[in-house]
Amino acid sequence: MPRAQIKDEKTYQALRREGAGKEKAARIANDSGGSRSATGRKGGKAGAYEDRSKDDLYSEAKKVGIEGRSKMSKSQLIDALRHR
Repeated sequence: MPRAQIKDEKTYQALRREGAGKEKAARIANDSGGSRSATGRKGGKAGAYEDRSKDDLYSEAKKVGIEGRSKMSKSQLIDALRHR
């Protein structure tokens, strides 16, 4: 069933199946101007997760509400942040 906030449900579902997060999939599916592939590449001014400390990653995970973060390794935190 289509949701009111998603303009292109097919694109949204395809992106979710490919592993995109809910917010990113919705942003790309709702983009009305420009190419959708360019929308997925917007942003990105922060450095790579691998260059950040585990404490920084933990703080970011806490900010976005990732559960189980206290028991995660650095690589698990990176994976959780990328696939939220």
